[in-house]
Formats: sequence, structure tokens, C-alpha cells
Amino acid sequence: MKEFKGRVVVPGTAKAEALVSRQGFNTLASFKKALLAKKLDAPCSDQNNEDIYQKNMAKKALCLPQTIGSTTGGIVIYSASKMGAVPACLLFSESIDSLAASGAILSDIWTDTDMPTVDRLGQEFLDYVKDGMTISIKEDGLVEVE
Repeated sequence: MKEFKGRVVVPGTAKAEALVSRQGFNTLASFKKALLAKKLDAPCSDQNNEDIYQKNMAKKALCLPQTIGSTTGGIVIYSASKMGAVPACLLFSESIDSLAASGAILSDIWTDTDMPTVDRLGQEFLDYVKDGMTISIKEDGLVEVE
């Protein structure tokens, strides 16, 4: 087991299987088909993200460097949360952008979905974590990878 300490954006605890994107995560492109079809399993629809394309994002510990793409990122995260089709948590190796942060925070406030969000975990975190590893998040931003 290895531990990483990050900055808490949305507090909470979680334990989930890792799903890792080593490139920028396009929120709209990734969730678009799941939202339009109202799919709760949320397969990634971003064909440009070969790391996670067509893999289920719901209930996973989504590990990524940062989000990229349009200004709809926050509302996409909120909409997926309202539907119940979000990852168990969002874990960023870099600093979270304001749009993704707003979506995660609004999801926490306006929905019953728990989606702890931690950023600034560092490149070592992203280099270490692999799909399928078990990730546990503590309230203080401590992330344990097994």
C-alpha cells in the first residue's frame, strides 16, 4: 500500500476501484452519451481518451491529471451526479480547475451523491496507480492505494 496526500476540494470518504486516465479528461465528451441515454453505468464516450474509452466510470475512483474541454464541465459533473452516474470520487494529480471544482461542490451541496474530490496528489500518484487497484480516501485528503 502506498499513501498520497492531497488537497480536499469536496470532503468525504470512499473506497473504490481505480480507473485511470493519464491524459486530460474531457468531461463533456466522456459523459455525453451516458447523460443523453440516462445510463447509470456511465461508459466513457470520449474516443480520444484511449485510457478509459468505453470503460464504466460510475462508482470508480477516477484518477486523472486535470480536466480539459469546454466550459460545460461543471454542469456535466452536476448532471451526472443528479442522475447517480458519477465516479465514487475524483482524484487529480494536478490542481483542479474552477469548472470541475464547481461541479463537484454543487453536486455535494445539491444532490444526495457523495463524490469526495481531492487534487494536488502529484505526478507520482498518477504514475503509481493502475486500473483495478483499490483506493481509499480519508476525510483529510489522504489517499491510500492498494
